Amino acid sequence: MKDKLKEFLKIKDKAFIRDVLTFFIREEFHKVGFKKAVVGISGGVDSALSAFLGVMALGKENVIGISMPYRTSSDSSIEDARLVANTLGIEFYEIDITPQVDSYYEMFPDADNVRRGNKMARERMSILYDFAHWKKALVLGTSNKSELLIGYSTRWGDGAHDINPLGDLYKTQVWELAEFVGVPERIVKKKPSADLWPGQTDEGEIGLSYHLLDQILAGYVDLRLGEKELIEAGYEEKVVKRVLKMVQNSQYKRRLPIICKISQRTVDKDFLYLRDWGL
Repeated sequence: MKDKLKEFLKIKDKAFIRDVLTFFIREEFHKVGFKKAVVGISGGVDSALSAFLGVMALGKENVIGISMPYRTSSDSSIEDARLVANTLGIEFYEIDITPQVDSYYEMFPDADNVRRGNKMARERMSILYDFAHWKKALVLGTSNKSELLIGYSTRWGDGAHDINPLGDLYKTQVWELAEFVGVPERIVKKKPSADLWPGQTDEGEIGLSYHLLDQILAGYVDLRLGEKELIEAGYEEKVVKRVLKMVQNSQYKRRLPIICKISQRTVDKDFLYLRDWGL
């Protein structure tokens, strides 16, 4: 079963997936009257792939990249964000978020790293949406399937977007596709990190490798294997239980805010506007 899951995660036809995702971006933008995209470029592989796909779908003249470093951001992250923008030839801005984050935490000097990291993520998204309004654009998402499933994102921060081309790609598949479309090798090969504080790594925070995480998630979500079946397949029991618990506990992050129904037709329940058909 382990070999089957490893094989399942491999992208069989990368050109086809690339074409599907670029068509998706183009169609979703144009059907609602937009032609420009704003994307936050962190220097990591996810945002790089989104930017590359955005350019393929909309043209480099219609993609705006924004790097938003904090004072503790690594030099390599800043340099890699510039590398993506320069490689693509897109309009690019670099905005230091240190002043607004630090001015807020002057009132709360004992705030921990997670709290500060969440604040940084939301400050960045507020900038992206300000640019989206200014440039008459939509925000192109950068969250992958692995992180969406375990809740490894900040609500209304990096988890926010208008269109997300990566949401059905596991992290290991993001690496595959990024290499295929020409994302610079040093970005594809670097250790994943949200760069929220010095030495922070994504796999360190999650507590296991993306390769292992993706196999368990693919088995559970796509192949519909239960906890017992995953353990019987050879995955460590405590790891399986932990991953499934993360999926369960983060369900609220994958839902729109719940509305209490008190009328005949309620937004998101009975009144589901069929925008795509103009009804």
